[in-house]
Amino acid sequence: MLKVLVPTDGSPKSQHGIRHVISEFEKNPSLEVHVLNVQPPFSKHVSDFTNKSDRADFHREQADLALAPVRQALDAAGVPYTVHYEVGDKADCIVAVARRLACDCILMSTARKSSLVRLVEHSITNQVIERSTVPVEVIAGEPASKLERFGIPAGVGAGILVLWMAAS
Repeated sequence: MLKVLVPTDGSPKSQHGIRHVISEFEKNPSLEVHVLNVQPPFSKHVSDFTNKSDRADFHREQADLALAPVRQALDAAGVPYTVHYEVGDKADCIVAVARRLACDCILMSTARKSSLVRLVEHSITNQVIERSTVPVEVIAGEPASKLERFGIPAGVGAGILVLWMAAS
């Protein structure tokens, strides 16, 4: 039986990965699907003034909201799955859960972005690929928007030009 971990935040781009899991399950009904949502931890300042159970309840509510469309899609397709919630660094939690569950594969969806944008931002997908000891299958989402393809690199280039001129 093949165990697959599908980290998701419930965003529209994550639906590409869910659709891929559904199609893979149709080919291989023995597929064991584990869905993971990772919530960011509160800062120390917030943690100092709230109790642990209130924070846990809040994280659970946020995870349930994020996973609602994912659960709906998997239920409609008749795919059995197990839901996991974690709080912490997304990449670390994904890798740790995959290791703990002895998953055979991590399946992640990602937005299509320009090379420059991927270079500048710290992609969760790239971090998981670097840290994971199991294969990571990446499902590409919608093509990058014109803003992402041209606007952001142009903005980064203009920012570098301004810094270079200021340094001169």
